[in-house]
Amino acid sequence: MLPISGTASINEQGRSVHIGDLCAQLRRTFDNITALLEVEGATWKDVVRTRCFLRDIDRDYADFNRGRNEFFRQQGLDPFPASTGIQAKLCRPELLVEIEAMAMFHTKAGERRE
Repeated sequence: MLPISGTASINEQGRSVHIGDLCAQLRRTFDNITALLEVEGATWKDVVRTRCFLRDIDRDYADFNRGRNEFFRQQGLDPFPASTGIQAKLCRPELLVEIEAMAMFHTKAGERRE
């Protein structure tokens, strides 16, 4: 089991990026999660659940849902992981989206998945 805690549009220096652009923040968030999965030898095909936190769900959900579905299709996911959308006050006022993910996969002790 690989739990990935709230991940957002943060760059390598810890700064928020793509201020004011939900779609760009969403893509950066997915890229950050992809990198975390890869470190453990996992992929999006191993993700069984996501929790998606939106600062303003009424305003942003349609664009978020479109971007998420497009990203999941690009990853070849069928079916998509279970997903919950939640409106929340995020840890930085400039962030519009934050995502948690749970991956499930099996490896032998000491091995990375290829």
